This record gives sequence, structure tokens and C-alpha cells, in this order.
Amino acid sequence: MSYQIRRVRSQDLEQLTQIEACCFPAAEAAGREAFAERIAAFPESFFVAEEEDGSLIGFINGAMTARSTICDEMFEDASLHEPTGEYQSIFGLDVLPEKRRQGVAAALMERMIEETQKRGKKGLILTCKDRLLPYYEKFGYRNLGVSASVHGGAVWYDMILEFTDSHEN
Repeated sequence: MSYQIRRVRSQDLEQLTQIEACCFPAAEAAGREAFAERIAAFPESFFVAEEEDGSLIGFINGAMTARSTICDEMFEDASLHEPTGEYQSIFGLDVLPEKRRQGVAAALMERMIEETQKRGKKGLILTCKDRLLPYYEKFGYRNLGVSASVHGGAVWYDMILEFTDSHEN
């Protein structure tokens, strides 16, 4: 592995914005201001994949919430982050096109799952397009059906990964 996964830093802002622009259509991509707000609001749930030379090749981020699905307002308003919320949302899992299919996205997702479990949360939530349903199901996410989200004018599916609690019957 020629990269490491670490928490985001404010100096990552420009690279994050460029990666997002490569990975999502303009109508769906978060901009520089949104990333600045997210870095300030929830750096504990924002991880980057960084190569040895300091260049970023991917990232994962999302706010905590009491909701079990993502609403569109969450993408735009970092102040909706609820540190005591029971679910970790995933707003984006981005990997540069030339670095895909090398395990980077999986490593980022696994780190987010691990950190969420350490915090004692109920699970993770995300929205994705239909072509990515099988990918997220590999991590244990369940498809809840078509999302109410209309972010970027796309059709999204709500996905949830719930941790089992051995103390419950």
C-alpha cells in the first residue's frame, strides 16, 4: 500500500475540491466552501487517502445524525452535524479515476466503519445510485429503496449498515 489513511487537515481543502470535481457531475459535487465547512464541523469523520508524496487520491466524509436516512439539506448545511447522533452518514466516497480498483475506496470505507463502531454508534447511512448498490452491499449495507433525496437531480437509493448489539435479544 503506497498510501496512508488519515484524518483530514484544513490544508487539504484545494485537493479535496479538485478530487470531488473529478468524481461527480457539477450538479452533485460539493464545492470548496462546503468542504471548508465540513472540515471545521466534523474532522473526526472525514478521512483522506494520501500517497507518500503528500498528494491525495481519495477521501470519505459525512456528518453524524439522529436520522436513519440522509436528507438533502445535510449536504449543504454542515451545522446539521449532530455529534451525539446515532448514525454516521457518508456524503461522499471519492477516489481519483486513475486510482480506482486498487482497494482505496474499500480502505476508506473500512476506516469509517471502524471509527464509527469505536464511537459506539448504531451504524452508517448513505445514498448511492443503483449501479453502486452491489458495491455497498459487500460492506453489509442494506438497500432501503429509492431515497427522498433529489440531490443533483439524480435518483438515489438509501442504504444503511447497522451494527448488531450482542446485548439485545
